[in-house]
Amino acid sequence: MHAVRLFGVLISILLVAGCSSSKFKSYTGPAVTQVLVEKDARKLYLLNGTRVLKSYNVHLGFSPRGHKRIEGDGRTPEGQYIINRRNPNSEFHLSIGISYPNVDDIARARALGKSPGGDIFIHGRPKKYRDGKRDWTAGCIAVTDRQMEEIYSMVKNGTPILIKQ
Repeated sequence: MHAVRLFGVLISILLVAGCSSSKFKSYTGPAVTQVLVEKDARKLYLLNGTRVLKSYNVHLGFSPRGHKRIEGDGRTPEGQYIINRRNPNSEFHLSIGISYPNVDDIARARALGKSPGGDIFIHGRPKKYRDGKRDWTAGCIAVTDRQMEEIYSMVKNGTPILIKQ
């Protein structure tokens, strides 16, 4: 009888653990060596070398055509950057930072007498933005919360990211 009760307790524990809704996932597969974003296709790819590990549909800045030039233009930057920070407490579920602006971005904006902006992230999508709008961010790259959990676990700081039209 004791063994049956113990077995029941163990099954209950496993069921509860399996239903865990932690936003922090673990990943043990091949390393992500580059993130690629194709703005026109609205796609984000996680690559290991030239092999696509995962791909995701994305939402971009509210005015996504062309390279981000100044703060508030609603564009998602284009070019080679680095994943350089993480925010586990983002108001957008989870987020990983992109090293925009670089020196060239700063110089271009200053030549216009403006700020290049900053705080460009790949992040989740809070409830107020789940209405199906295509592009709604201020220049970031948005995916679903579940996808962001996967990306957050797979992409490490220091990973190169190429964003192209």
